[in-house]
Amino acid sequence: MFDAPAPGPILRSLAAASALTLLSSCADAPTPAPSATTQSSQPLSQPAPTQQTTNAPAATAVSFEEWRSHFRSEALAAGVTPTIFDRAFAGVIPDPAVIAADRSQPEFTRPVWEYLEGAMSPYRVRKGQSLLAEHSTTLDGIEQRFGVDREVLVAIWGMESSFGQFMGDKSVIRSLATLAYEGRRPAFAHSQLLAALQILQHGDIQPMGMLGSWAGAMGQTQFIPTTYNSHAVDFDGDGRRDIWNSSADALASAAHYLQASGWQKGQPWGMQVQLPQGFDYALADADTRKSLAQWQALGVQTGPLAPGLAEEPATLLLPAGHRGPAFLTLNNFRAILKYNNSSSYALAVSLLGERFDGGNQVIASWPRDERPLSRSERVELQESLTAAGYDPGLPDGIIGANTRKAIRGYQQRLGWPADGFPTQKLLDQLRGGH
Repeated sequence: MFDAPAPGPILRSLAAASALTLLSSCADAPTPAPSATTQSSQPLSQPAPTQQTTNAPAATAVSFEEWRSHFRSEALAAGVTPTIFDRAFAGVIPDPAVIAADRSQPEFTRPVWEYLEGAMSPYRVRKGQSLLAEHSTTLDGIEQRFGVDREVLVAIWGMESSFGQFMGDKSVIRSLATLAYEGRRPAFAHSQLLAALQILQHGDIQPMGMLGSWAGAMGQTQFIPTTYNSHAVDFDGDGRRDIWNSSADALASAAHYLQASGWQKGQPWGMQVQLPQGFDYALADADTRKSLAQWQALGVQTGPLAPGLAEEPATLLLPAGHRGPAFLTLNNFRAILKYNNSSSYALAVSLLGERFDGGNQVIASWPRDERPLSRSERVELQESLTAAGYDPGLPDGIIGANTRKAIRGYQQRLGWPADGFPTQKLLDQLRGGH
């Protein structure tokens, strides 16, 4: 399966938990969710920060009012003024809908091909092409300053908020306060809430205008507060970093984040390739990087390469296992993964950007007869792999690196292509006790 995109860019921690975070980056089928939906008319989401803070008082030990008082003291000690805090928290009480979203675990996921088809809907392609023309002057300036391709920026814009049409309508302060008080990841929400107050203090947005997803992802590019504080840009020169109302600020902020994530100007994200007969599918692993020349030496057909590209390191991606299309992904693909650590999301952004410029469809066919495993089936798969003597890690339904490694080991034992891809056939084999 393919991994599901997660919420809010850069942010992706909490946000990531929001939407498609159920699956892991690089193997699971995308699952729609809050801030990172997979609908063709709605946004996806992004990466999350790495900062950690101490947990706020446990919700079971104190009331919300007591928690808020404790947090107010901490915020003021961090430099937030009493006026800003009190304005931001005026009338704020926990939001039950946020807790419900935080605790929901979608049982079913969409096949990656359906996710990509939605991401690259005819409407989104036409709208993106129109906006590329409409904002050409602004995009010229952004490309010159940050070196990030405009098509990728507009693709992210489309994926995150449907070009600013779906940014979320929840109070970021209320959502994050709810999650910091009684969410599953209080430390993360705590750090984001403090960062959100710092944004208000800076004067970039007023409390009533600070809206976003239930997980706290904000604006046209769905930044979480800590990402905003480190990468948001005032590109239109009005003195405010306004990713809610200024497309120039939003696009430039995304470009700044990608630049900081290692974007290489003028380099492609990757390419679709053909694999030879008898290929060792175990090489399709996020930790296996070879130069394009080395992949070619293994029989991988890449087509003509631009000068100097042959020595660039690349990773082989099989989003639907060995029966589906194969891609070699380069450094810029990894930069997109830092925006949203989901290979399905990064592939959608990359292919959508190409489509804006008249790029072709995916050539190889998808295994459309393959039904993605449900969450409970993925948990069962992990438990069965453990019983068979492999180590997929905790049975959490997330197909991450450990689970893929365990799947490969079991596939090799069976003499099957060791692509690490979870399938119904594999689960049935394990159920049979073989």
